[in-house]
Amino acid sequence: MLATADGDVQAFETLYGRTSGKLYGICLRLLGNEAEAQDVLQDTYVKVWQKSATFDGDKASPITWLAVVARNKAIDRLRQRLPNSEDVGAAEGIADGGLSAIDVIEDRQESERLAGCLDELEQRTRDMIRAAFLDGATYPELAERQGVPLGTMKSWIRRGLQRLRGCLER
Repeated sequence: MLATADGDVQAFETLYGRTSGKLYGICLRLLGNEAEAQDVLQDTYVKVWQKSATFDGDKASPITWLAVVARNKAIDRLRQRLPNSEDVGAAEGIADGGLSAIDVIEDRQESERLAGCLDELEQRTRDMIRAAFLDGATYPELAERQGVPLGTMKSWIRRGLQRLRGCLER
């Protein structure tokens, strides 16, 4: 590496001969294409020729440094790839799992109807229904909070739900 950094062409040829197989394997594994792997390998050695003076033997072995340069070059190439038109075309057949615009509108309308019907209930009943069905509070918890018997709490919620259903059926 030191001789290559000094511009020794023979040292660079030796370095290439000893390491090109491994670096080509790295490029091929990442890119999955022989022509691209060869191009990236060439770019790697151009960079090695230009930047070999930056190699620090205390931080890494020469093959480790070379492998990192090759890997980074291959990743750069992957990032430059344009999306394959076949991949984009294949997306046409994939169904959108989200709600359609009509479903969103209908859901919003139903939510507004439900909110309107809840507003017609007494405050206490509305609060208990929301606590039980939206906040996940249990009937015993609600009865304890309100200081009433469990049967009373169940009756309040049952009657409130009946009025709510009647309102929604109108």
